[in-house]
Amino acid sequence: MTDLQEASVGTVLVIQGHPDPKGGHLCHALAQAYADGARSAGHRVVVVDVARLDFPLLRSQADFLTGEAPPELAEARGALLEARHVVIFFPLWLGSMPALLKGLLEQLMRPGFAYAYGADGKGFPKPLLKGRTARIVVTMGMPALAFRLWFLSAGTAILKRNILGLVGIAPVRSTLIGGVERLSARARERWLQAMSALGNAGR
Repeated sequence: MTDLQEASVGTVLVIQGHPDPKGGHLCHALAQAYADGARSAGHRVVVVDVARLDFPLLRSQADFLTGEAPPELAEARGALLEARHVVIFFPLWLGSMPALLKGLLEQLMRPGFAYAYGADGKGFPKPLLKGRTARIVVTMGMPALAFRLWFLSAGTAILKRNILGLVGIAPVRSTLIGGVERLSARARERWLQAMSALGNAGR
């Protein structure tokens, strides 16, 4: 690989947000297909598996604003800084992301690291993670069309606008996979191939 080719290959951070440490779910297979596709194209891939992390949840505003991220998440923070593309996989639980994934994002997206307030502590926060793009991949039992039209994609809109958008990560694309309990083997394989292609393209 030439120096020019190396410069064009970015680091991809894959966040596996399924909280079940036993694995074996469609989320895990999709994330693996994406990571394999990205590696085959020469991208450096860092995988953060939420279920295998041991970190405390935030319990106070003071800790969020002035505390430090736990040392257990130092590698994840470093990967986020290095990444040029972030892909977050999770199953839809009660209309949104599982609590453990939300807890990870709360720890990572702290003031002073992901965004900053002005000297007076007022005004709209300044994003500190610009220059990165993202994709959200969500599996769900309901049809994806129902999630979009009836629920207005609320669970992904919050992540896209209020978390990733707040810190400057944009654009953020979404892939919604509905009816996962009824997916045929052929449909499942098509989704895995689609994830591999997205990983290969770094999108």
